[in-house]
Amino acid sequence: MERVAVIGAGISGLSVARLLQDRYAVKVFEKETVPGGLIRCRRVEGSLFHLCGGHVFNSRRQDVLDWFWGQFDRGREFRKADRNAVVAMTGSLMVPYPIENHFYRFAPDIQRNIIGDLLRISAVDGACPDNFADFLRLRFGETLYALYFKPYNEKVWRRPLDCVPLDWLEGKLPMPSPAEILFNNINHVEEKSFVHASFWYGNTGGSQFIADRLSEGLDICYGTEIGQISSVGGAWRIAGESYDKIVFCGNVKRLPAMVQGVDIDRWTSFIDSLEFHGTTAVFCELDANPYSWIYQPGAEHRSHRIICTGNFSPDNNAPGKMTGTVEFTDEVSKDEILDNLQRIPFHPRYITHHYNQYTYPIQGPETRRVMAEMKAALAERGLYLCGRFADWEYYNMDVAVGAAMDLCKTL
Repeated sequence: MERVAVIGAGISGLSVARLLQDRYAVKVFEKETVPGGLIRCRRVEGSLFHLCGGHVFNSRRQDVLDWFWGQFDRGREFRKADRNAVVAMTGSLMVPYPIENHFYRFAPDIQRNIIGDLLRISAVDGACPDNFADFLRLRFGETLYALYFKPYNEKVWRRPLDCVPLDWLEGKLPMPSPAEILFNNINHVEEKSFVHASFWYGNTGGSQFIADRLSEGLDICYGTEIGQISSVGGAWRIAGESYDKIVFCGNVKRLPAMVQGVDIDRWTSFIDSLEFHGTTAVFCELDANPYSWIYQPGAEHRSHRIICTGNFSPDNNAPGKMTGTVEFTDEVSKDEILDNLQRIPFHPRYITHHYNQYTYPIQGPETRRVMAEMKAALAERGLYLCGRFADWEYYNMDVAVGAAMDLCKTL
């Protein structure tokens, strides 16, 4: 068997290793002491803390569903839930998600403005936006843009939305027509077409349970941060061992300093220019509520969403508690966290917090083209990239699995 080294035991690296283990001798290197990457969880005061977001599973791709459920006993180990997400408007108004299907919840004057916007959009159907701001205006109208889409997304992306390109949007948002939006509001239709309108979640251990299961039986070197990979005589050297191929599932920003023996200098300035945001995940006890996600566009605090992971599974909560994660973009100090929590719905009470430096990759107009060029050149030398920050793509868990499957078919 040829030898393959996989760098990173997040969802991408674990999927790659399992997909390849019957055809190659696979060894995984992971800098942390547990698997999971962005989907890692840990117990704090008896409750389950997702260190980055709140990861659930479903997929549009049948091959991803088939492979994933081949690793688990779906009926015994998972529970299925409908996504019960809301938008917390300033004040006490909670509008179900997606907001465009529920604008009938607003005051009559706002409803009239939204209807007027949708009629104007229908009259200019076919316009082609070239940035996120124009896309939102042309899809949902100026009123919904000002009430929700602009303030919420500027909290997440921390930049003017006309500077955000559209490539990352593919498959991420519902794309209803004005006629569909009006129909849905008249008939109070719940939107079920987007991929996570319902989702699967582990009964015990959340997304850490997924990582732990996928790691079983793999040769994983934990607590091992790889600082250098060298191409020598047609093979790759890692930690004193020789490999035929490498699948890199870490952060592409580390590659220029890591790779020896392969010309990567022509992409160094591009890699250095890649932008990103981190998140501060604040684990809290919350008032009891029925929601899964609570989106927060208001300017009264910096948090952009609450992920009510305590509602995903009863096992996520210590007895008598309801927990969840309040999420902020970029690093926020504990003093600022405590100040903001006072103005956030459901009276979040601080337990702990965790800062993730890399959460949201930001794409520019040329990102996908240059990444594809670089990945193709490195693949010719037996170095493959896979994962959210290796591919510089905003993957959800199921999309990361799909990308791993697609890569493994090419090896």
